[in-house]
Amino acid sequence: MTDHVLTYMVFFPVAGMLVVLLLPSDRHGLIRWTSAIFTVPPLLLGIWLYRNFDVTNPGLQFKEQVDWIPAYNIQYFVGIDGISISMVLLTALLSFLCIFASWGIDKGVKGYFALFLLLDAGMMGVFVALDFFLFYIFWEVMLLPMYFLIGIWGGPRREYAAIKFFLYTLFGSVLMLLAILALYFTSEPHTFDMTQLIARSGKYATTPLSMWPFDQLRWGFQHVVWMALFIGFAIKIPAFPFHTWLPDAHVEAPTAISVILAGVLLKMGTYGILRINYPMLPQATADLAYVFLAALGTWNIIYGALCAMAQKDFKKLVAYSSVSHMGYVMLGMASFTPQGISGAVLQMFNHGTITGMLFLMVGVIYDRAHHRDIEGFGGLASIMPLYTGVSALAIFASMGLPGLSGFISEVLVLLGSWQKYTILTVFAATGVILTAGYLLWTIQRVFLGAADEKYKMLPEITGRELFTMIPLGIIVIIVGVYPSVVLDLLRASLDQLNQIVIPHLS
Repeated sequence: MTDHVLTYMVFFPVAGMLVVLLLPSDRHGLIRWTSAIFTVPPLLLGIWLYRNFDVTNPGLQFKEQVDWIPAYNIQYFVGIDGISISMVLLTALLSFLCIFASWGIDKGVKGYFALFLLLDAGMMGVFVALDFFLFYIFWEVMLLPMYFLIGIWGGPRREYAAIKFFLYTLFGSVLMLLAILALYFTSEPHTFDMTQLIARSGKYATTPLSMWPFDQLRWGFQHVVWMALFIGFAIKIPAFPFHTWLPDAHVEAPTAISVILAGVLLKMGTYGILRINYPMLPQATADLAYVFLAALGTWNIIYGALCAMAQKDFKKLVAYSSVSHMGYVMLGMASFTPQGISGAVLQMFNHGTITGMLFLMVGVIYDRAHHRDIEGFGGLASIMPLYTGVSALAIFASMGLPGLSGFISEVLVLLGSWQKYTILTVFAATGVILTAGYLLWTIQRVFLGAADEKYKMLPEITGRELFTMIPLGIIVIIVGVYPSVVLDLLRASLDQLNQIVIPHLS
């Protein structure tokens, strides 16, 4: 099993999609349970990976490499290291839980669950692919299901949100494709193998861009390719000013798709920068990290928090809080310190679990009240005490309360960034205060005070809804109390990654 474990994790959902497509369209229960069953093996295999992953080995593990299109040196090449294993675990867990969060879908059930399983396979593939061609295919495979899941099963403005998401992502994909082709044709022999391209990274630092006008700016080939990849990934993060697709997509998407968007898709941007930009283009990373990661990340933190504070729609507030929290990831990555970069990747994992809980929380109340207007609620703590307790856990974790997972990752980011960007860190730290401000204000308006008469008959959170949130809540507490359960996975690979870039820092 060890030789093919990652392949099983990628293609079990594809097999599930094919089985779902063969089922009768009117057997909704059978379709839902079949979909759920096919998300279980990837989750169990993810747990097996966690138990058998060698945390002292900074290299790639569980590799599988076979020729696919030999004429162009294209391979089916997958593997994981400390950077990708946390994302693989997160994807397997959220995909499993979101199937149950989709139980209420009653329109086009077969199409919805088939597309969801295809989306699951695409996401998993992105995190394990080590061949650029394969990586790009999985990246695009993910785009189409997400477009249809928002555009068909979304809210009133679903078509607008889906098209906006598609166009932004496609623009980034085109830039990424051009960068991949540039790397392929400058390698000799031509290859899409990421490990070989990383091994040749020193070559790009001295390659002049003599045939381009950019040469007058004294930019090398490496910087142009870095920027093309960065824009493609920054759209996914989303980094300012490429963030505007996110609130629309979140507001219109079904609850489970919002969870996947925030929990997994946003991480692909920062993961791509760490997996590709850092080791493959280290000189450009060292030259451009301050402006495009540290400064832009700090701006994301403050801007996202201020936008969240101004929102009246509960879901849009959570969406803008994601923009803010992903800023910490960018800032930590740019610090090139063990604390900062570990905190950044830990924040990627923690944000996936915490924001997943937040979107599920909003979905629960929307299913009952059929609106998300924050001012329209009040006193829910006395009507739905169990729901309030679980929601409070998610909100306090997002706030960065000590003892919960959000705290340790943000502190590590600030500890690491302080050593390199003291002024930026001071500005970034104000985001902690702003976040506490808008989240506490939200608790006050939604859960506290006198209960509104028209909501006094709202039913308490159901067992199925609790089932989707409790596992995430347990992880939030465990990682908050004992972060080494995740940090130990990351440390060796991130130290090695840092050692590639640090010699290029001036």
